Amino acid sequence: MSQAKALKDTLNLPKTAFPMKASLPVNEPGRLAQWESADLYGQIRQAREGALKYILHDGPPYANGAIHLGHALNKCIKDFVVKSKTMAGFDAPYVPGWDCHGLPIEIKVDEQLGRKKLEMDAVTVRRECREYAQKYVDLQRSQFVRMGVLGRWNDPYLTMSHEYEARILETFYAFFEKDFVYKGLRPVYWCMHDKTALAEAEVEYEMHTSPSVYVRYALQSDAGTIAPELAGEQVYGLIWTTTPWTLPASLAIAFHPEFDYVALKNSDGAVYIVALGLVESVRTACHLEDAVEIARFKGSALERHRFQHPFLEREVLGVMAEYVTTDAGTGGVHTAPAHGPDDFATGKKYALSQVCDVDEAGRLRNGLPEYDNLNVHKANQPIIELLKSKGALLAQAEIHHSYPHCWRCHRPVIYRATEQWFIGMETPLDGTTFRQRALDEIKKVKWDPSWGEERISNMIATRPDWCISRQRIWGVPIAVFLCQKCHEPLRDPAVNKSIVELFAKESADAWYTHSAEQLLREGTACKSCGAVGDFRKEMDILDVWFESGASWHAVLEAEPELRFPADLYTEGGDQHRGWFHSSLLSSVGIRDEAPYRYVATSGWTLDEQRRAFSKSLGNGVDPVKVMNELGGDIVRLWVASVDFREDVIASVPLMKRLAEEIYRKLRNTFRFLLANLDGFAPQTDAVAWEQMEALDQYMLARCAEVVGKVRAAYDAFEFHRAYHALNEFCNAELSAFYLDVLKDRLYTLAPKDTRRLSAQTAVWKIAEALIRLVAPVLSFTADEVWGYLPQAQGREASVHIAQFPAASDLAPEAEAAKLREDFGQLRSVREIGLKVLEAARASKAIGKALEAKLILRVPDTAIAPLLSLYERDLPELFGVSQVELQAIDPALGATAVEAEFAKAEGDRCDRCWRYTTDVGNEGMYPTVCARCADALEKIGFAPYAVEQEAA
Repeated sequence: MSQAKALKDTLNLPKTAFPMKASLPVNEPGRLAQWESADLYGQIRQAREGALKYILHDGPPYANGAIHLGHALNKCIKDFVVKSKTMAGFDAPYVPGWDCHGLPIEIKVDEQLGRKKLEMDAVTVRRECREYAQKYVDLQRSQFVRMGVLGRWNDPYLTMSHEYEARILETFYAFFEKDFVYKGLRPVYWCMHDKTALAEAEVEYEMHTSPSVYVRYALQSDAGTIAPELAGEQVYGLIWTTTPWTLPASLAIAFHPEFDYVALKNSDGAVYIVALGLVESVRTACHLEDAVEIARFKGSALERHRFQHPFLEREVLGVMAEYVTTDAGTGGVHTAPAHGPDDFATGKKYALSQVCDVDEAGRLRNGLPEYDNLNVHKANQPIIELLKSKGALLAQAEIHHSYPHCWRCHRPVIYRATEQWFIGMETPLDGTTFRQRALDEIKKVKWDPSWGEERISNMIATRPDWCISRQRIWGVPIAVFLCQKCHEPLRDPAVNKSIVELFAKESADAWYTHSAEQLLREGTACKSCGAVGDFRKEMDILDVWFESGASWHAVLEAEPELRFPADLYTEGGDQHRGWFHSSLLSSVGIRDEAPYRYVATSGWTLDEQRRAFSKSLGNGVDPVKVMNELGGDIVRLWVASVDFREDVIASVPLMKRLAEEIYRKLRNTFRFLLANLDGFAPQTDAVAWEQMEALDQYMLARCAEVVGKVRAAYDAFEFHRAYHALNEFCNAELSAFYLDVLKDRLYTLAPKDTRRLSAQTAVWKIAEALIRLVAPVLSFTADEVWGYLPQAQGREASVHIAQFPAASDLAPEAEAAKLREDFGQLRSVREIGLKVLEAARASKAIGKALEAKLILRVPDTAIAPLLSLYERDLPELFGVSQVELQAIDPALGATAVEAEFAKAEGDRCDRCWRYTTDVGNEGMYPTVCARCADALEKIGFAPYAVEQEAA
């Protein structure tokens, strides 16, 4: 063996079993199996028993397909919250759930069953729906677990479970018994394809092309009573509409009572009533350029005047309405009470018919042969042709505009007056109204981002009564008994309680398997008309938003480990009109308070061109494929890297860059830390703060600063800030500075040398801190690293059971601030020196920095005593063999440190490669410096034995 090799073998070169290659797709499933076998979630729950609770309530995803990237974003955010709160010392249980009822599942089952469904009873169809939903609950659960999300996966909440269905009904009865609920004829959004009413939350706006027509209605009453100038004139009311199919239902023309209207007389003698503010646009659209004003009057003058319907034998009434605007049209609004909330309210005010002649499939009924039995959209053109033939059409065009569509089938919807069940928004509640109480509660909630408060407030302030009934079977029935004689609902709390208990025992299927007679006590009488034992069951089901919105009662109030209200709800921005909305209303109506204290809203996932993901574009990112190819931790790292409050960009190449550039660097940092802890036993080797080297103290002070930043970021749910702080510390502070500077001490000093143990103590504490801080995000990797860290007494079996470090665990606060200040200045001087050394290397004056002696000329400023104080540490800090401080003559007025290099003094040590003047001073070790000789002696290195072996 050569002397050089023998000396190399005495170095403390890093050793670790921690693999450089992560192989996440292969190794993560094995770690999941370990977690399941050890019941890691149960261990966490046990470890936090009795701690202050923090409750994140899971908004249930819909169980009708595999997860997509939006699901991944949502579930990772929730897991970050739960894990960070757990590691902050809270008892933070996570009970996941699924939304299992509703139209999408029923439609899929309809497609699978085909004509076979016609031969099946309701309970059999519901069983098929239940099996379909359970299949996707199981699939999504496995995918969320694969992502590293910890929770009570073996016992989630399902809206189709017996207990949940009973709690949904209990929530409905609470409203029902407090007189919030009524059944009435009202126009509601109606999906013609799915043949059901829709709630506001189930309507999306997409672009649509509609016909645009101007239609005239001949005035039948005395025009002279409107304005004297109109006596004897042929006067017409003029309306504009983009829904010609509603004209058969036209019963009134609405005018604004305070607007100024003018009478425009055309060259053919016809006179048209138009709002003053719309005269020019009407002239252009209807080719009335020659029309002149002959009278002006207030809209109130038109009230109760009679007009002739353009193609039906019907008079149409002039009515007043303050919703009329001058944004578009004519100032006269065609009013069909069956096809719009404003129209309906006006019709009610003027006692107009509310009959709807459009059936559930959107076909017109009881009309003229030209359009009868046609779908509303197909009826548009025949009605336009009818208007032409009657001489009532003044102008025709097309308009491309935003139009309501069904959120499920994405087809245009209509307003259709039907009998539905509603929760009244103006119901009296504690001296105010239900609507106002909800608005008051919104102000007590923390909304993040803050615009969420205004958004949901505006929705609550302007929304109509809540339509809670649907004309389907896969859901929870509105379990109300209706009197066969007077049609009034039976309001009996005892009956209601018995039905809730039945649902809890048999599921909501019980409503379909038992008759009204079987469900009611013999002799039950109608409280309205007194009829005995003559009731029928309501067969509509509840809105699925009502179901999921009742989760605060079905889950938070029902689960012993949870509580009401929740600390946090977090979902996508669309839930301001969905789950956030329905949860708020149901909770305020029954508990008189919001079900949440904090609401965090996430943005949309977009591709790198900021386009929404779609099948047609083929630009989607499948999180399951990413996990299978790159690992679950890469998906999690992507979520942490973005500010979820904004729309976030995702692509497979972006995920790969994260894996190759960010994740690999983090992993290599942990690998280096672990490698240099080989043989370190914290119980016996850790060095007290007072005995540590100044540089090690400084890095612990910097790490303490990072601990504060990261924990503050987790507390604020700013996971991207935690990600950037950790990434920057690992790269800029550890890899690029500290760990590089530290190599000489770690590699060359004797294993138990106090200065080396000082470095290892710092490395150990930094590794412990960082792995805990990164655990909520890199859950698999953190747990893997945890297993390789030196085993300290009382240490938890998994990082996920452990708690975050406190800044004070790393460095005393008072000393930490001074160290950061001192070394901040020293590192500024270091940058000056490194530039000089780099130039020397570039010019071939030196090879390695250890060949240099750095000369620092120091001005008579505050930096002089600082450099003197740390003079012993400067060679290590600069990575050179020697540093010499020279004072600059104060007369020169210099204010900055200047640096130059010289050749290092002495000879090179064969072991540490430093140049020193004491190489060979120890006779036994003639080629090494005194420091290395001391290390060799401590480890019992025998140079003569080496020489003998070589000989």
